[in-house]
Amino acid sequence: MKILVLSQYFWPESFIINDIVRTLDEQGHDVVVATGKPNYPDGDIFEGYRAGGTQRERYLERIDVVRVPLWPRGAGGARNLILNYLSFVLAGLFYLPWLLRKREFDAILVFAPSPILQAIPAILLKWIKRARLALWVQDLWPESLAATGFVRNRLALRLVGGLVRGIYRCCDTLLVQSHAFVEPVSRYAARDKIVYFPNSMDSRAMAHAPALPEPLGDVLANHFCVVFAGNLGTAQALDTLVEAAVQLCDDADLRLVLVGSGSRSAWLQERKQALGLDNLILPGRFPMDMMPAIFERSAVLLVSLNDQDIFAQTVPSKIQAYLAAGRPIAASLNGEGARVVIEAGAGMASAAEQVEALVDNLRRLKAMDPAMREQMGRAGRAYFDQHFEMSAQVQRLVKVLSGNIAPCTGR
Repeated sequence: MKILVLSQYFWPESFIINDIVRTLDEQGHDVVVATGKPNYPDGDIFEGYRAGGTQRERYLERIDVVRVPLWPRGAGGARNLILNYLSFVLAGLFYLPWLLRKREFDAILVFAPSPILQAIPAILLKWIKRARLALWVQDLWPESLAATGFVRNRLALRLVGGLVRGIYRCCDTLLVQSHAFVEPVSRYAARDKIVYFPNSMDSRAMAHAPALPEPLGDVLANHFCVVFAGNLGTAQALDTLVEAAVQLCDDADLRLVLVGSGSRSAWLQERKQALGLDNLILPGRFPMDMMPAIFERSAVLLVSLNDQDIFAQTVPSKIQAYLAAGRPIAASLNGEGARVVIEAGAGMASAAEQVEALVDNLRRLKAMDPAMREQMGRAGRAYFDQHFEMSAQVQRLVKVLSGNIAPCTGR
């Protein structure tokens, strides 16, 4: 197939869509990527790029990538985020028809974490190219805007809901990353458009992990390390993790390691200093190719989300990465994410933002026979191979893009 992947986020930013594109190419499909200028998560345009102007490059030296101008996220705040979102939409509408003028496509896939607005240029391209349009829904709008506090005005949320309904109407297929997304998406779209398509990851990276830098490597080698990896933002219930570190100070061997960066990185550093939390390790962000080595040396992998309905419907993509790593998982969240961990037999789950329950699970995991923790890890990996292995998932994606997969009719 000739496939256009449209995403505001793409390599060298770290998102699952990078591996999806690579696997599509390896399976013999002609893939082109339309994206913006990389600036996530820290908000600064990456070295070697500039915010203005268009750019062409090749991913993995064989996949064409076209980039449109983008207002960087900056240090955060509503103004920068709004400009970031709108700049991609407007630049996509203006530049992409010209940049892709000599290309024909059978299908267009939009990778849609927030903002869902990025689908708007794809709708124009669908009409121009006469291609099928599939939207891979990663965040629920307008619900996620309300849950994060980004938009609180009820009228504004209703207007966003109307915009979402219009975007969904223009799509041929709506892929949802969680079973729990089916019902809320169906409020804005016909159910016969909705197809369950979970996040995955390329587990081959686990076999090619580089060496770790000494400070972090030493901590992982010499302590029982519970490792959280990913964005350190408002949705990840970081207050819960800090309080858990406070309660675990009596265990001289246990370390809570938060790998990553985000809007609350500075807050975490301030709390670590103010509370004297030597057991809270904040090593910063590492390249994606280093994450398998970090996971391999972790005693337990940790995932957490806020106690809000929208997050109970989501399966964070780090869960798939954790399952593939074959390490036991401690989940501090509700709903679908916790269900996957328990159903896989891959670890323990506690309700979102419940500090005592999380601390109790971490103590139990540490006290457990190492053979039992290894068994959890093996069970998680087996579950990953059955449900989330990337090669099989991408083959299924191609069938979806071809219109050969039946929609969701129930659980």
